[in-house]
Amino acid sequence: MMKRKINCERARAFPIEKALAKLGHFPVKTAEKEARFLSPFRSEAQASFKVSRTMNRWYDHGEGMGGNVIDLVCRILNCSVKEALAYLNQDWPSFSFQQQQNFNTNDIGITTTKIQNIKHPALIQYLNLRGIPLHIADTYCHEVWYSFKNSKFFAIGLRNNKNGWELRNKIFKNGCSPKSYTYLQKNNMQLVILEGMFDLLSLAVMNETLINVSDILVLNSLAFIRDIEVHISSYEFVHLYLDNDEAGKKAALYLTNKYGHVLDGSYGYKDHKDLNDFLCHERKE
Repeated sequence: MMKRKINCERARAFPIEKALAKLGHFPVKTAEKEARFLSPFRSEAQASFKVSRTMNRWYDHGEGMGGNVIDLVCRILNCSVKEALAYLNQDWPSFSFQQQQNFNTNDIGITTTKIQNIKHPALIQYLNLRGIPLHIADTYCHEVWYSFKNSKFFAIGLRNNKNGWELRNKIFKNGCSPKSYTYLQKNNMQLVILEGMFDLLSLAVMNETLINVSDILVLNSLAFIRDIEVHISSYEFVHLYLDNDEAGKKAALYLTNKYGHVLDGSYGYKDHKDLNDFLCHERKE
């Protein structure tokens, strides 16, 4: 059966909360008549973006402007009304989520349902916000759709060595068990150890040569420091790029004191929280 194209009148009835979820934005507070969001137009700590559930309208208190769902999609995706209608039409009249394959269910109830190349506009926008080109992210990560408490979500996913996933989007930072580190072996004589997914992606942007001539190990959690020690003696040189917080510095000190061929590279971004913070700072400069 062919799906009837959506027009402006029908599009205005498309639920704004559903459109925002499709774009990767989720409420921080809900009530019977309204929902509050962090603004999709800027970074903020307090939720200033309101959606009226009774009127199906949005209002951004931070900028003093609002509108209907078409206005919202046009603004977020920086697209024309025609393009916004085509985007909304993908979900009209109902969102048919084709569950493909169940990979893992972890102890907090996350179930992955679809794995594909990264193409959702909200995830691409999130990557751009963090200074990561799409082709870099596609090299190491996937777009992962998952369900949690009967709701559907999507995120950028990095697969670990036990086929679990580290999941990131603009709102959530979580994962699908089993938890483990990610080890990318290319039979090189040096190893790069990073703390998280965006450290890997950031280093791939800033130092592609180092990435190409090294095996890569992403901890995904500092809890795996002792687990990965079995690999360290196999390499001539090991480069550490951990966060510049107390836990990261403590882990780096532990490894550099124990192994003479482990080098701490965090001095290169000593005034920043991590590699991605440094990358974003350099882009602004």
